[in-house]
Amino acid sequence: MAEDRRGIRPSKRRRTAAAKPLKWYRDLATNKGRLEARAFLIEGDRAVRQVAGSHPGHILEIVTARELPAIYDSFPIRVVSEEHLRSISQMKTPQGPIAAVRWPSYLHSSRLPDPVGDRILLLEDIQDPGNVGTLIRTASAFDYSGAILTDKCADPLSPKCVQSTAGTVLSIWLRRTTRYLGLLQDLKARGYSLVAADLEGDEDESIFAGHQKLVVALGNEAAGLSHRLLTEADYRFRIPVAPEKAESLNVAACGAICMYLGSRAARTSDPA
Repeated sequence: MAEDRRGIRPSKRRRTAAAKPLKWYRDLATNKGRLEARAFLIEGDRAVRQVAGSHPGHILEIVTARELPAIYDSFPIRVVSEEHLRSISQMKTPQGPIAAVRWPSYLHSSRLPDPVGDRILLLEDIQDPGNVGTLIRTASAFDYSGAILTDKCADPLSPKCVQSTAGTVLSIWLRRTTRYLGLLQDLKARGYSLVAADLEGDEDESIFAGHQKLVVALGNEAAGLSHRLLTEADYRFRIPVAPEKAESLNVAACGAICMYLGSRAARTSDPA
């Protein structure tokens, strides 16, 4: 199939995506490019299938170098060469199609959504995008409704973060804002309890029990949670570890344990 000078090969599918310069896709790897386009990229068949099944309206188009299965027929498709797909991809070896996805609404809002949900994740200044993405994926897996991120957290729509979410980045609501303490105080006024992960906290996992509305807070990889946020905590929880082998856990591992305990406590407290 012949390509034009921009590396575009016309698709045989009924819904062919409008041709954009390949630079448009490459720019989505940058914060500026995402802000201007109000879009980001999701890579790989598994992740794209996840979004196609759960949030099909967010997919702007799918870029591929190979024939795609029928599940993608309803989406605009753009077919490019393998070389041009590699130039768009942020992975060393592209793993299947790449989807251009619409920016989630209210990402930078300082207002809570309606409904909020019963279990919320709060991330304060977590800077590694892999950690942020893994925590979003874990929150989705344990049926948390949303996550509040400080503006100093890694961008949840950056390529590495999105890759770490494995396609679940749209499965919970996200708020990335400087006003995270205001949102937390709003939640507490609505009856939410705050459990903060803290190396000086209590090892008693029963603190997760009995809360129908719960916020789990995790802090920066090196500094932990700020004093100001810790003063807002109803409970501080420390995961017991073998100190002679490891001083502490990675924040993503810590978050997974805390969210599991919060999720399990909510299930066991539900009336039969």
